Amino acid sequence: MATIAILGAGLGGVPMAYELRRKVGDPHRVVLVGATDFFEFTPSNPWVAVGWRNIEQTRVPLERPLERKGVEFIQGLATSIDAGARRLSLADGRTLDYDYLVITTGPKLAFDEVPGLGPDGFTQSICTHEHSQRAWAAYERFLANPGPLVVGAAAGASCFGPAYEFAMIVDTDLRRRRLRDRVPMTFVTSEPYIGHMGLGGVGDSKGLMESTLRQRHIKWITNAKVTAAEAGKLKVQEFDDDAKPRKEHELPFGYAMILPAFRGVDAVAGVEGLCNPRGFVIVDEHQRSRRYPNIFSAGVCIAIPPVEPTPVPTGAPKTGFMIESMVSAIAENVAADLAGKPATAKGTWNALCLADFGDSGAAFVALPQIPPRNVTWAKEGYWVHLAKIAFEKYFMRKVRVGSVTPVYEKYLLKLLGIEALK
Repeated sequence: MATIAILGAGLGGVPMAYELRRKVGDPHRVVLVGATDFFEFTPSNPWVAVGWRNIEQTRVPLERPLERKGVEFIQGLATSIDAGARRLSLADGRTLDYDYLVITTGPKLAFDEVPGLGPDGFTQSICTHEHSQRAWAAYERFLANPGPLVVGAAAGASCFGPAYEFAMIVDTDLRRRRLRDRVPMTFVTSEPYIGHMGLGGVGDSKGLMESTLRQRHIKWITNAKVTAAEAGKLKVQEFDDDAKPRKEHELPFGYAMILPAFRGVDAVAGVEGLCNPRGFVIVDEHQRSRRYPNIFSAGVCIAIPPVEPTPVPTGAPKTGFMIESMVSAIAENVAADLAGKPATAKGTWNALCLADFGDSGAAFVALPQIPPRNVTWAKEGYWVHLAKIAFEKYFMRKVRVGSVTPVYEKYLLKLLGIEALK
């Protein structure tokens, strides 16, 4: 009997547990380790931060659905991994010995790289449910005394979609409250141009997103490095295309939400030979560690190089649908290894993104994520807003009943009229 431990109970870890349980069968042991006893649907966080959702609507207690599917659940924070001894240590002193380890922790949020950044400083975040709750509380205070508002992403960020979503959703919310005319808005991003999104653009995403920002009267600064946040003021250095400083900005704000850069979590980053210098797990085409053949990894915590050099550092995003394809590949490969067969399954690493704008939205498809591509597709419309709501409800229900199977990518492509590539 093999013990397969999954570290991280988020968008990658929960589907991973269900999929592995289905693939490997008895008598193998599947154990999911999560820092909290609930699943968070992270894509809902922009809605939580403006009061369109509450926490109960966007999280699922995990113990019962996992138990029904024969998955053991351990709530605890991992402090270290002894890859040689195949042992996971938790903050409360417990240890878990494993035969296989799947790392799906997500990232550590690098607020410390910019003085004053983050919920413990002077800006808000929508990276976690807790942060989104705090962002909503700050937003309620802001509504009582509106003023300038800044949204964006710091240097080194790799997840730009939520920043765009939050800017548009806030714009929609303020217009519905008849307060938009009192709130000058600025979008600040390390991208070299609007719509780059860490992907080098997708189709005419530059024109699409610039047009959307103009229509909503949102100014922008690109090639921007946030250097510090202070009470009511954001300091930004703007660079030219040759990475030379061009202009210094001091942006006043009554409310600011800036996404940070990511690093690998400490327990994972501390394993010798497992990660790159930022602490992200280095994997091969089968999602397997190049150093430790019994360790696999999926999601934001893996190392993917930037699609191209940019004047201000940007990272490559790992979207939900891409993560699902990684999860599926790992389940296939662990099952193959248990059967004494070689790993053959590969994640697609395609970028599929549904970005909600509150009263509209944009969908982007890049097959594969890193150019040159076989398929590049971008569309805008109210249907994207509805599609994201539908996907939220569908995914949350699947988590509750314990039957998440990571095959959504091909169905979404079919719905969009795009032929999936084999």
